[in-house]
Amino acid sequence: MKTILNVIWLVLSGFWLFLAYLLAGVLLCITIIGIPFGIAAFRIGVYALWPFGYTAVKRRDAGAASCVGNVLWVVLAGWWLAIGHIVTGLALCVTVIGIPLGIANFKLIPVSLFPMGREIVRTDQPFASR
Repeated sequence: MKTILNVIWLVLSGFWLFLAYLLAGVLLCITIIGIPFGIAAFRIGVYALWPFGYTAVKRRDAGAASCVGNVLWVVLAGWWLAIGHIVTGLALCVTVIGIPLGIANFKLIPVSLFPMGREIVRTDQPFASR
């Protein structure tokens, strides 16, 4: 079931959201200070490409730097990406088949707003540490 949902997701919204995260990551990597933010954008972009079967969990070793990074992220890129998830989620929820896809978009909103200090893991291992 995850594979079918991921393929439908890829066609309807995943590819476009991935491109948005890719663009945000490239723009953020232009400066040396923005490289950690760009890496976070690439990580979430891959998650936005194939969201079913994965989840975002908070890292236990994230400290104050991730909090400061999240504040900067919201100002630089987070709002625009979250708005993209809201618009896409509402558009997908119009049909019965699109409701699970819209819910997946809404699940990505907190991650798009506050990506620092989060890790993407498989759904069957949400508490596994690397």
